[in-house]
Amino acid sequence: MKLSHQPILPFVAALCGIFTFSIMDALMKSATIAAGAYSSVLLRSVLGAVMMLPVWQLTGKARWPERNVLKVHAARGLLSSVMATTFFYGLARIPMAEGMALSFIAPLIALYLAAVFLGERIGRKAIFASLLGLGGVLVIAAGRWEAGGFGPEALKGVAAILGSAVAYAANLVVQRHQAQLADPREIAFFQALFTSLFMSAALPWLFAMPSAGAMTDIFGAAVLASTSIMLLSWAYARAEAHVLIPTEYSAFIWAALMGWAMFGEAVTGPTIAGVVLIVAACWIAARGHTEQTAL
Repeated sequence: MKLSHQPILPFVAALCGIFTFSIMDALMKSATIAAGAYSSVLLRSVLGAVMMLPVWQLTGKARWPERNVLKVHAARGLLSSVMATTFFYGLARIPMAEGMALSFIAPLIALYLAAVFLGERIGRKAIFASLLGLGGVLVIAAGRWEAGGFGPEALKGVAAILGSAVAYAANLVVQRHQAQLADPREIAFFQALFTSLFMSAALPWLFAMPSAGAMTDIFGAAVLASTSIMLLSWAYARAEAHVLIPTEYSAFIWAALMGWAMFGEAVTGPTIAGVVLIVAACWIAARGHTEQTAL
């Protein structure tokens, strides 16, 4: 598929995808607090697969993917199961804005993953950007330390979200490739399907049936997640990743608003300062990568 020379529509679609994902994050945080991360993510994925199957079939173009495409779907599903479970586990233990800010290191990690798996060279700008991004993470951590909120649960939350960021970085690499191979509706269905399959391996030991209220949140999250995946897949198939990745940072605004509206969470100065450093680091890294690609 040819990339659009006018990326405004893909850019807007990506922004809308991030917005719907952010509302989904808030619903999933509520469900995770009530029912746990494993049960919430598993049920969201199962509901997503059930909802997206007829949507995919009704396109009239649905066919079983070729083996190489199916492998990409499976890889994304595996990454999603790890990424989502660790992220929502962490998000249930720290404020949404803080959790989202920490997850922003994913694009920096993606640079190193691209070097390992794609053989791309890491330049001086990328190394400097990584140190700057690490500084942002330390600023956020220091702010929480000063506030006296670094108890055992908060530590688990921070560690889980940083682990999720590693999986999300790999997801960014796979997402671009996947968007060029399959229709957005196919991607949304198979991501939910494979995530459900991978997660179900631990069902006998970890699953607990959520309450009616938590199930309402999970159902809403499944609808929003499927919508967001289709929007982002459509966007990434039509514009280059470096054009769209900056839209990820709009999630901080929505996370702050959702955290305040639904959970009464305040946004602290150190969190904002950390976000500024991390976003600046990602911008420097993206510019350095673009310049190297052009050489």
